Amino acid sequence: MNPFPIEDRVEVSVGKTPYVRYDGNDYSVPHAYVRKSLFVLASEDEVRVLDGATEVARHRRSYDRSAQIEDPAHVEDLLAWKRRAKGERGMDRLAHAAPSSRALLERLGERGKNLGYATFHLLRLCSTYGAEALEGAILEALRCDVPHVHAVRQVLEIRHAAKGRPPALDLTLPAGTPGADVIVRPHDLSTYDNLAGGEKGGADGSQLED
Repeated sequence: MNPFPIEDRVEVSVGKTPYVRYDGNDYSVPHAYVRKSLFVLASEDEVRVLDGATEVARHRRSYDRSAQIEDPAHVEDLLAWKRRAKGERGMDRLAHAAPSSRALLERLGERGKNLGYATFHLLRLCSTYGAEALEGAILEALRCDVPHVHAVRQVLEIRHAAKGRPPALDLTLPAGTPGADVIVRPHDLSTYDNLAGGEKGGADGSQLED
């Protein structure tokens, strides 16, 4: 006669990282279940994680303390999500600096090009030449039907040299540098000239003597 199977059933919450805690140990789950409530069914040998009636993870039970038990597929799922998230953040920053970059990336995607590579190098060009110059170069590349990062770089270099300026230096800061991902779009500075007013005045509007 087979003994009746006994499993411990516990409701658990997944935090910011894709792990559930049971009996002092952390067991991995797919990243899609972050910030959700799941159930752990634990036997003497296994720990199963369920979303309702659907099993989302299965691990050999550990009797250690503070151990982290991982399924390689869950780790790869997390890494893939991080890569996608990083790419999306880069595209958002690029679109803020040069709105036409969205159209350029769409054209590149249609041609099967690596959008992560394109985004990275366009952001470097933005850091080197400025957002306004990058936007103009992208528009020119699209107008000439040459949707490629190298075409954008060539337009930037030609326009930069035509102004008699020395070769531009890549000012890209190392990853993790505070403020390295901040893109500042230039604004019209004529308002500062208006503030000067051509005459010196006091706080009450009266003229001041030199």
